[in-house]
Amino acid sequence: MKRGHLSEYFVGVAIKRLSAVEADVLTSNQHEFNGVESLKRIFGQAAGKQTFPARFVYLSDDDDNPVVADGFLTWYDARERHPTRSEHRLYFPTTTVSQCAAAGDLLVIARKPDGSALVVVAEDGSTIANQICWLFGADDLEHPGFSVRSELETEQDRIQFASRFILEQIGIVVEVTEESYLEIMLKKFDGGFPTTREFSAWARSTLPDIVACDDADVAIMAWMEREENLFRTLERHLISDRLAEGFKGDVDAFISFSLSVQNRRKSRVGLALENHLEMVFRECGIKCQRTAVTENKSKPDFLFPSSEAYHDPEFDRGHLTVLGVKSTCKDRWRQVLAEANRIEEKHLLTLEAAISTNQTNEMKANRLQLVLPRRLHESYSDEQRGWLLDIKDFIALVKERQECV
Repeated sequence: MKRGHLSEYFVGVAIKRLSAVEADVLTSNQHEFNGVESLKRIFGQAAGKQTFPARFVYLSDDDDNPVVADGFLTWYDARERHPTRSEHRLYFPTTTVSQCAAAGDLLVIARKPDGSALVVVAEDGSTIANQICWLFGADDLEHPGFSVRSELETEQDRIQFASRFILEQIGIVVEVTEESYLEIMLKKFDGGFPTTREFSAWARSTLPDIVACDDADVAIMAWMEREENLFRTLERHLISDRLAEGFKGDVDAFISFSLSVQNRRKSRVGLALENHLEMVFRECGIKCQRTAVTENKSKPDFLFPSSEAYHDPEFDRGHLTVLGVKSTCKDRWRQVLAEANRIEEKHLLTLEAAISTNQTNEMKANRLQLVLPRRLHESYSDEQRGWLLDIKDFIALVKERQECV
């Protein structure tokens, strides 16, 4: 196990696309996969019938809430008594997850360090299926068998901001700490949560060697990673005090507290990204206005060069730029389309890896240009990469328009 890598959470992982026959096995009463000798790299040589507690998860882009069921996997050798041959099989029960499976869906079987298993089915062609393939480095799934990885400690397996989000989608809570900063934060912020803008500025100050105008793509990823780690460290400390108090059987109070934690995380990460982008634009000499008001009281995240220019009918619309900012997209990217009617081609910056081809084709059709930090481009197909912009590209575009005014 190597801290900060996938091996911290998985002993090994096997991935494949479900064939029509296998999807039928999952949804019918024939609850076994045959021809799974490659899974010995994860579960070992079967000795009798070995049972592993398992969490089953079904994911699609259409539903923010995954289908989840608990059960077990049984691993055994159907020819255990044969002197020269083995035939390993994997048995699983009927669950609400298996009943969702269809041909072409991605199947992931992972063994965790505590001996339990995680079984994930992701809808064919979905963004989350692409993200899981990128997370585990499953590039070639054209062959019918499982692609198996039992050592997850390479640089590719290092857990970073984007991969942490994917892990949380499949139910893995990633522990990140910056304990050396905890006492400093408690003193600086009076033992509470500061404003997002204040916290973002302080997080940047802990990385004095990062200069945005030298490499904006590197700066955004470094700042976001540092702020996320610092925030989770502070949050865990402050939440632990509340949990230690207990809820004395008050279920509503517990649910309310849990929701407040989730909502704070979601709103904070989006605002943090906007805060850091604002600093990048400032350091790069880009004129912009944050949350300016356009038609129908819309408030795009960034308008270039200003609200005044946007509302001036004499100002050349070809020199205007609008940028929506979303840490993750889902279908929310469509919100950007209605935020600045004078600007025909709009831009959207996200930190979401491996968005599906279907989604990016829709963006193209709606004249929405996707912008991502350069490091995340590798999670996209070759065809998609030719269309993507990185932050450096976007800044160059806006500067060119700015200099024409």
